[in-house]
Amino acid sequence: MRRYIAPAVMTLTEKILARAAGKGEVTSGENVWVNVDTLMTHDVCGPGTIGVFKREFGEDAKVWDAKKIVIIPDHYIFTSDSLSNRNVDILRDFAKEQGLPYFYDVIDDEDGKWQFDASQGLLKRQYGSRYAGVCHAALPQKGHLRPGEILFGTDSHTCMAGAFNQFATGIGNTDAGFVMGTGKLLIKVPETMHFRLEGEMQPGVMAKDIILHVIGEIGFDGATYRAMQFDGPGATSLSMDDRMTVANMAIEAGGKNGIFEYDEKTKALVDERTQLNGTKSDFEPVERDENETFIYDSTIDLSALEPTVACHPDPGNRKLAREMTDMKLDRAYIGSCTGGKTSDFLAFAEVVRGQEVRIDTFGVPATPEIVNDLQTTEWDGKPVWNILTDAGVRMTENAGCSACLGGPVDTFGRMNEGGMKCISATNRNFPGRMGSKESEVYLASPATVAASALAGHVADPRDYLN
Repeated sequence: MRRYIAPAVMTLTEKILARAAGKGEVTSGENVWVNVDTLMTHDVCGPGTIGVFKREFGEDAKVWDAKKIVIIPDHYIFTSDSLSNRNVDILRDFAKEQGLPYFYDVIDDEDGKWQFDASQGLLKRQYGSRYAGVCHAALPQKGHLRPGEILFGTDSHTCMAGAFNQFATGIGNTDAGFVMGTGKLLIKVPETMHFRLEGEMQPGVMAKDIILHVIGEIGFDGATYRAMQFDGPGATSLSMDDRMTVANMAIEAGGKNGIFEYDEKTKALVDERTQLNGTKSDFEPVERDENETFIYDSTIDLSALEPTVACHPDPGNRKLAREMTDMKLDRAYIGSCTGGKTSDFLAFAEVVRGQEVRIDTFGVPATPEIVNDLQTTEWDGKPVWNILTDAGVRMTENAGCSACLGGPVDTFGRMNEGGMKCISATNRNFPGRMGSKESEVYLASPATVAASALAGHVADPRDYLN
């Protein structure tokens, strides 16, 4: 591993873009062509991206680099909707045609067809050995994230990979089709907003509360086409899961990307996962300069934060959980790339352990690995999975995006009725995001979601922790 030394003072984002552009220096507002390290797509945007690629480069064209394309079906998987099932088959055919090694299929038969079997129900596993779950959680697990690299994905929450000292952002099908054929993309260098984190979070406060606080401060459009750089001793104290949660929701403030510094925690996880999966293991992180220039500068004392809720209808509509205890709820939901990691479920379980939820509560682990973690990790001889189900949580083994973005009407946890209020550990709450446009979604940390599920109304998790 080498450390990148830039010849000029730049922010973390500018350094990565400069190197990818083959330039000694870039400045915000400049348009540069960058070489792409990884392109990710999934079942919703993958077929469209493939269509653009074939239209522009030819039916028999080959992708620029088969080992740099990662395809992860995860969005509309466990549904009887025939068109959604068909999308997975389109991805399989393309991966086979192009010889793509990193296609994480739902089924094991490369000549088969995916069809969800509704008669088996929504709770028991219906996927094969290569299925990876939610793309943003699967990318690091499968060894596809490396510090200092450029990652483009056909999903707005691709910015989650910024936790790994990457420039990672979402792009549309047209841009992705172009990248698929050339390995390059023209991009405008964003201005950088600086968030220095100091102190440590108090019990009951989680990384979700950090990013909800930030978005509440600047607004859901306050970082539009800007990089959001998180650093300082408070950032260093965060786990990689926590950093992923924060970076994931940069887009909810309009951000182009979120990014963290590289440190030993980053190195340990990247080394472990690239070795485990046999993926590319060399990388070159970027480090901070002393005299960086930012368009915005803020210092956040983590010890002063409290459990926070983003209220309907946008992620910037912030209130403290303790101010909302009179608001009754109909549903609670834990899952997604943001809130479906192992650590998220453990925090949730810590709150509900030995108690019973009062409202319908749905749990969707982000990846099959997380399902296994919860089923094999025991507390006092009982698997965490059982602690959750004993508390009344409806847990599914079918890891994926599920109701985070609504989906077909038979999607697990989807709100099909208007007037419902759901508190969720997911990342977006615009009208219709989790189903009916007449329903309301309130975003919170896994701990706050757990406390609220027990209470039947918005609750402060600090009241439920020993």
